[in-house]
Amino acid sequence: MEAHSAGAFLHDAAILLGFALLFVLLFRQLGLGATLGYLVAGAVVGPQVLGLAGDAESMIGIAELGIVLLLFVVGLELNPARLWRMRSEIFGLGLVQVVLCGLVIFATVLALLGYPLEAALAIGLPLGLSSTAQVLPMLQSGGRLRTPFGERAFAILLFQDLSIIPLITIVAALGNTGTEEGGMPGWQLALLTVAVLVGLVAAGRFIIRPLFRLIGGLGEREMFVVAGLFTVGASALVMEMAGLSTALGAFIAGVMLADTPYRHELEADIEPFRSILLGLFFLAVGMMLDLGAIAEQPFFVIGMAMLLITLKTAIITGLGMLFKMRWRRALALGLLLSQGGEFGFVLYTQAQLAGVIDSELASLFGAIITLSMIATPFLMKATTRIRREPETKSSESRQTPENDNANAIVVGYGRFGQTVAQTLMSGGVSVTLVDNKVKQIDLSSEFGVKVYYGDGTRIDILRQAGAADAQLIMFCISDKHVEPDLIQSITAAFPNAALYVRTYDRLNVMRLHGNGEAFLMREMFESALRMALMALEEVGLSQEELDHAEDTYRQSDWKRLERQLEEGDMHAAPEHMVTEPRERGPRQNRQDSD
Repeated sequence: MEAHSAGAFLHDAAILLGFALLFVLLFRQLGLGATLGYLVAGAVVGPQVLGLAGDAESMIGIAELGIVLLLFVVGLELNPARLWRMRSEIFGLGLVQVVLCGLVIFATVLALLGYPLEAALAIGLPLGLSSTAQVLPMLQSGGRLRTPFGERAFAILLFQDLSIIPLITIVAALGNTGTEEGGMPGWQLALLTVAVLVGLVAAGRFIIRPLFRLIGGLGEREMFVVAGLFTVGASALVMEMAGLSTALGAFIAGVMLADTPYRHELEADIEPFRSILLGLFFLAVGMMLDLGAIAEQPFFVIGMAMLLITLKTAIITGLGMLFKMRWRRALALGLLLSQGGEFGFVLYTQAQLAGVIDSELASLFGAIITLSMIATPFLMKATTRIRREPETKSSESRQTPENDNANAIVVGYGRFGQTVAQTLMSGGVSVTLVDNKVKQIDLSSEFGVKVYYGDGTRIDILRQAGAADAQLIMFCISDKHVEPDLIQSITAAFPNAALYVRTYDRLNVMRLHGNGEAFLMREMFESALRMALMALEEVGLSQEELDHAEDTYRQSDWKRLERQLEEGDMHAAPEHMVTEPRERGPRQNRQDSD
């Protein structure tokens, strides 16, 4: 029996992953995004089309962990400094958008469909949210995430993600307002929520942070993965035991760790699980899509999807213009955020569990969200010419948006890295510091320096630290940790960043040379040269003689190194070594000592 179950699991897994791979690749090629690929793949393999996979309802319980991990990652992004810089967009534009869209759609549902007040609220409020999983990849692939336009879209999505927490509470409270035995009034639920949140924050402060510090000292990556998943799972379990949202618990877990040195390491370690489980969630949603109910009311589903897109586009466009965006940009923002979002599925599931809506309504409005998501890429392509700014007026590409990503990433904050980083910051360059030594991180924090924990030779850690947008990536660690294939991988993954690597000596320069575009800096070369020049100045050489000595040595050393790199031989070009005193350079305006 167990063998049969294992075989059935492997069968379903192979079918689901195969179809997901096929449709995601296809939809990516068409510029329609991975989310739609997962949804369509789920619908195709589901029981109402090909019937190749098992029960979606049993799978979605596990798949919902993808939403839990997504909220954890959202929480990790909520660094207080970033929130403060974007406060007007997040808590101004974002707040007004969520409230206005939710209330207008709620009023429309109530007026047109005549549902009970609680059901209309549970249906309408979630439709005010957009799809973070769809919109952010669209902005990233178009290179617009870091523009002012992209930041406004991100600010709205960020507030929408924040609003999930009160919306889940509202939906749960709607189901508890009745006379069901054992039900909790809404005000008691709110108080319980606050109490549990305070407990979680205290646990994060006095238990979770010290735990990660201990694990960081051990240097075991696997333990970070286990500890990260434990933190998410434990927080979600506490919320579930209190009768609250597991997603809320995961969000709080992320916020607890957002301002710690371990944020980037956690993001990199959690990301594969989040991506896989979120994809599985969309597969399950596609499999559960009630195509029969849609076929019975096709005009209702299509008409409501069109009405949703129209209402949200009009409202967000108007808000964008109110917040001083040009009408083309405001229209682009409205169209980009016009769809329903993945959290709508979560909220409809919550509403169904609370008894506010039935399964048929959840299926119908889930289909409306899906259809609106399918329409978004087509709408963006169809309106490209309308939304494009005249060349003379478009200045967005020349603007530098405010963000919390650095212009430079410095890997290693020891004696070498400290000098490099502080010199960069003295020149006005913002820097993200990464080190894998907990003692060094703790010592730096005593001086007010924020250093993130992580192995900076990992591509995923660099990506989480902002390498895709960095201008400089600087390895200030021992070059025994930097391999030639790493340089090739980094230059391929982050072609817009100049790469600098600290090397021990010319032997290591020879080992790393020719593997991608990188500047290889011998760590003691400049300091030794500077010491020699100071000594020559002490024995009485003029500035002109000092310059001549420096130029002579630099040219000789470079010619020798060039030959050594060409021939791959340490003993090449011995004639370029300076082995005897040479004639001093010209000394202008020399005066006799007498």
